[in-house]
Amino acid sequence: MPEEPDPSPSPNRLPFEPANVAPLVTLVALILFFCLFGRNFFDPGTVSQVLEQGAVIGIVAAGLTFVLLCGEIDLSVGNMALWTACLCGVLFEAPFAAGKGGTQFAASAPVVFAVILLPLLAAVALGLLSGVLTVASRLPSFIITLSMMYIASGLALYFTKSLQFHMPPVIERLGNGGLRLPLTEKLRLPYSAMLAVAVLFVSHLVLQYTRFGRYVYMTGGNREAARLAGVRTHRIVIACLAISALAAGLGGLVNAGRLGSVTLDQNADLLLNAVACVVLGGTSLFGGEGGIPRTVVGVLTLSVLRVGLDKIAWIDNYMRTFLLGAVLLAALVLNGFLARRRRAQ
Repeated sequence: MPEEPDPSPSPNRLPFEPANVAPLVTLVALILFFCLFGRNFFDPGTVSQVLEQGAVIGIVAAGLTFVLLCGEIDLSVGNMALWTACLCGVLFEAPFAAGKGGTQFAASAPVVFAVILLPLLAAVALGLLSGVLTVASRLPSFIITLSMMYIASGLALYFTKSLQFHMPPVIERLGNGGLRLPLTEKLRLPYSAMLAVAVLFVSHLVLQYTRFGRYVYMTGGNREAARLAGVRTHRIVIACLAISALAAGLGGLVNAGRLGSVTLDQNADLLLNAVACVVLGGTSLFGGEGGIPRTVVGVLTLSVLRVGLDKIAWIDNYMRTFLLGAVLLAALVLNGFLARRRRAQ
């Protein structure tokens, strides 16, 4: 069998090339700007807000990083998150669990575990189906996952009948609770952020230190060469889409727990935010280049931008969304330009 190509960057490329450091420079520049012009931005409470804002997006973006690295795209993550949370809420209010309205909660730990685990397994099943159909039909993954987006949304609508459902207390605690640090009362480490860090850390270990991770980079870098080297690229694509669905489902549960309930209007912008974070960090949309550390930078950049715009007095609600999009667009265009320049060298 031919020797596996090394997916790591070329030794002739320095880690401090403009394309590599541009996302981090963007993040630092935003922090400095908001420290100068924002109200109390340099405050321990702001750190908690940034972590809480980025937790759900970070979880979803971790799974989406796998998909983009192997040269595919998953458009169903927002609706997959919604479907997982809706199924969890429906099961939680079932007669064998908490009952109607979730007011008669007397379920045992195995029942609570099943109420949380079954929706995640359902999300993985849909992710596997997306992967199998993508490979079998040889259609672009954005076509398959676009269809899966509507399927997940339809399942959520069918099971909930547009009604609101409560979430298990452990999920609400995960979404809203946190550890009070002894340094100051304002600094709180959200449980959701701790979960996001764990998901991102495990994802980084898988991508950088396992054979599966190397195969993901090889599949995205040059699929035909990877196939000739013995990599079963179709299995890699299926696995990555399943991982993305699992991460989306977990993010959906955390977001529903943060809100205390689940409704059909949740997660409307989750897909766009997750894709923006991954690409903003420097991961290529064409596969084979990027990683979890870059995704972390992208998540922090978007979270800092959101929290910082809220703390500038002269920016009202009507201008905030426009400025958010304008800054993100400028950062994405700059990162894309530097990446193309590096590839041309």
